Amino acid sequence: MCKKEQHFGEEIYVTRKGAVSARAGQYGIIPGSMGAKSFIVRGLGNEESFCSCSHGAGRVMSRTKAKKLFSVEDQIRATAHVECRKDAEVIDEIPMAYKDIDAVMAAQSDLVEVIYTLRQVVCVKG
Repeated sequence: MCKKEQHFGEEIYVTRKGAVSARAGQYGIIPGSMGAKSFIVRGLGNEESFCSCSHGAGRVMSRTKAKKLFSVEDQIRATAHVECRKDAEVIDEIPMAYKDIDAVMAAQSDLVEVIYTLRQVVCVKG
């Protein structure tokens, strides 16, 4: 989605890929992986980032690599505390295939303020 916005005194078109709007006072959600916490945040309106922040943890490996590297048993152990699918078709969503959400949030502390931290209980993956 492309949106017309004002930045640095100009009207420009902004497309966010892997990011969401974080305008000053704007609320959003930043999800972690299938087994990690998520965050309700409020944007700080950082102009240098075009008032944007990450939309989640982000992957550290491809889906293909995760499917080769991990087993269903790994998935069961990694998501023992979460009600979710635990089968071969969702191994690519294993928590270890994603960045550490705490590190991601620390890296964007100048972009958003954490309002609530949510504990993962259920994860629905189609």
